[in-house]
Parts: sequence; C-alpha cells; structure tokens
Amino acid sequence: MAEKLEDLNLPLTVVTRIVKEALPEGVSISKEARTGLAKAASVFVLYVTSAATNIVKNHKRKALTGQDVLEAMADIEFDRFMEPLRDALEQYKITASAKKSAAGKKKDEEDVEMVEEDE
Repeated sequence: MAEKLEDLNLPLTVVTRIVKEALPEGVSISKEARTGLAKAASVFVLYVTSAATNIVKNHKRKALTGQDVLEAMADIEFDRFMEPLRDALEQYKITASAKKSAAGKKKDEEDVEMVEEDE
C-alpha cells in the first residue's frame, strides 16, 4: 500500500506525454493544467480500481482481471469507453501472447545450441 498520498499519483511525465499526443498541433498546456490532469487521472484510476475490486469481492475471487475493469466501467456509467477499452485489452492479449511465444522460441533455440555445444 502507498505510504504517502503522493505515491498514488500517476507520473507527471506519463500524463504529459498522453496529453500532448491528444492535443491538436500548436496547442500547449500549462504546468498547472498538467498537474490538474495528472491528479484527476489518478483519482479516476483509483475510482475504477475500487469499483473493480468490489466486483472481485462480490464474485468471491482474489484476482482482478480486465473483465472486472470492463464491468466496473459499466457500473460507474462510463459505458461509452467500454468498446475502446475492450479493443485495447484484446490488442494487449495478442501482443502479450506474441511476446510469450517469441520468448519460448528463443529459449528453445538456446537449449538446442547448448545441447549442440555439449556434443
């Protein structure tokens, strides 16, 4: 658990990068606005986490999943973000699976090389 309240804030650099990518070209953002957005994003993440945790507890489970986050978004009436979030979760699963598969192939290749060196 966080020791200080500031530990719960998202990194300002990450929020700044996201905001800059979302702003139209030629529009800048003040430091005060970046700080406000970072705090608001942190509060939102904590709110969604709390709602998802309630879902996990209601289902008598211990692990929070992506599906729990989707359900939480619906519960807190952020339905319009569910489809983009569902797409992002699906893309994440595909990417993670590809990385896992590539790591497995690399390990297999290394094992073959070690066996060949031993012979």
